[in-house]
Amino acid sequence: MTRMFPLIARRIAALLPARMRGEDGTASMEFVLVIPLIMTIFMASFESGLLMTRSIMLEQSVDIAMRELRLGHVTPITNLRIKKEICANAVIFPDCLNSMKIQMNRVSTTAWDIPDTPNRCITRREDAEPVLTYNGVSQNDVMIIRVCVILDAMFPSTGIALNLSLDEDGGYGLIARTAFVVEPS
Repeated sequence: MTRMFPLIARRIAALLPARMRGEDGTASMEFVLVIPLIMTIFMASFESGLLMTRSIMLEQSVDIAMRELRLGHVTPITNLRIKKEICANAVIFPDCLNSMKIQMNRVSTTAWDIPDTPNRCITRREDAEPVLTYNGVSQNDVMIIRVCVILDAMFPSTGIALNLSLDEDGGYGLIARTAFVVEPS
């Protein structure tokens, strides 16, 4: 029996290096090691594309709504009416009316003092009412409009979403700015 043990040990030792040199399952290991990196790159690319699409859609929607406002097609000029005009064109924003804030400021044409208040988006816990009422707008007034929409990231754990400034609920703000002159009627 004692002679048998060294013989078995030598056979196991001879088989072990052959098993270590085998390449069975190496493709599976490479796949397991690389797929998280590939998926992260894919999700970051998708998040970046969605962010860019939303930003462009907001800019275009604000431009269309402001054109309608300038031409006098939006009457009466209220916060809700302007929001509805913007949201009608920005079709990819979920809960658009409740997640949007509009700031409208008149620019003095004598001093040309453009307001430098920081762009501030609403949080989801705030009321999204306007900073300024629109009743005092008259002909030839220069107006600056700032529109901010709070949106959720599709993949919040990717590098794109992690670098965005987020509110306490995890939403990021997209801001669009424009200026126009109230046309005489």
